[in-house]
Amino acid sequence: MKKFIIVIVLLAAAGGFGWLVWLKPAGGEATEKAPETDVPVRTAKIVRATLRGYVTAYGVVEAAPPGEQPAASARVASSVAGVVAEVRCAEGERVEKGAVLFQLDSRAAAVAVEKALKAEQFAATTVDRQQKLLAVDGTSQKLLLEAEQTLAGAGNDLAAAQTQLALLRIQAPLAGTVARILVKPGKAVDLATVLAEVIDLDRLVVSANVPSAELAGLQAGQAVEVLADNGAAPASGSLAFISPQIDSKTGTAPIRVALPARSGLRPGQFVTVRIVTIEHKDCLAVPVESVVKDEADHTVIAVVQGDKAGQRPVKTGLRDAGLVEVEAEGLQPGMVVVTEGAYALPKETKVHLLGK
Repeated sequence: MKKFIIVIVLLAAAGGFGWLVWLKPAGGEATEKAPETDVPVRTAKIVRATLRGYVTAYGVVEAAPPGEQPAASARVASSVAGVVAEVRCAEGERVEKGAVLFQLDSRAAAVAVEKALKAEQFAATTVDRQQKLLAVDGTSQKLLLEAEQTLAGAGNDLAAAQTQLALLRIQAPLAGTVARILVKPGKAVDLATVLAEVIDLDRLVVSANVPSAELAGLQAGQAVEVLADNGAAPASGSLAFISPQIDSKTGTAPIRVALPARSGLRPGQFVTVRIVTIEHKDCLAVPVESVVKDEADHTVIAVVQGDKAGQRPVKTGLRDAGLVEVEAEGLQPGMVVVTEGAYALPKETKVHLLGK
C-alpha cells in the first residue's frame, strides 16, 4: 500500500513539472508585452540662417605693396654718409610724412653753408658796384658780366651747401608708425645703412597661397574673413589680387587680401583667411550633429513630435558655423530635431529629453 501511495505522489509531481515546463511558458509568451524603447536625447530647432561657402587659406599680414597708392612701408636710410647726432623718434610712435626722424652731425655742413652765403653776398655786392660804375662809364660791360657770373656761381654753391645740410635731416618718407629703430647716436652710417622702418598700419594686406584647384571660384572683390589665433573677432577684408601664375613646385597661386583701417592686426602675424565664394540667405538649417546616415546610407534627421522621434530623409547643402543647410518637403522653422543621440536612432521611437 505504501509503495502505491509513493508511486501516485511521484506521478503527480511529474505531471506538475511538465505543466510548468510546457504549458505555462506558452501561455505567458502570448500574453507578455515587449518593453517599449525610450531613448534619451538632446534636441534643437530648425532655424532660418544665412550660410556661406568658403575657400580657406593661411597667410601673413604685411604692409600693402605699391600700386594705386605708394607702398605702405619703407626702410629709412640716409642719402649721404655721416654720423648720427640725434634720434628724434621712438618705436611705436606715429609720425607724419616729412617728420624728422634722425639728425646727422651737421657742423661741417653748417660751416659750408655759412661760407657759401658770405661768398654770395660778396658777389652780389660786386655786381651792384659794377652796375653803378657802368652807369657813369666807370667800368666795362665785360666786368659787369663777369661779376654776374660769379654771383650765379656763388648762388649755386649756396644751394648745394644748403641741400647737403638738409640731407643730414632724415625725414619720414610716409605717414605711419615707427616699427623699428636700428641705429643709436654716434653710429656712422652710409647710403646702405637702414636707420629705421616705418609702416602705415592702416594699409595692411594678407599674403597667402591658394591651391590651383580652388582658384576657379575666386574673383577680385569677394568678401574675406580674416581670423587670428588670439581668438579675436574676425576682421573683414576683400580679395584684392589673384596671381595669374601658379607655382609649379607647390601647385598654388599667391593671393592678396586688403584689410580695413584699424583692423587690429599686425605685420608678421599669421592668420587664416576665408574667402566667401557662395552665400545662401534665409535657408533652413540644423546643427551639424543632427544630420546622420540611416541603415540604407540615406542622409536623415530625426524630427521630434510629442514624445516620438521619426526619421526624415533630407538633402544637405552648405555647412557653416556649426550649421548645415537642409531641404525636405514639410520642414518648417521651429521644428524640433534630435542632436545628441541622433546617430543609430530607430526610425520611429519614443524619446525623452536629457536634462528634463
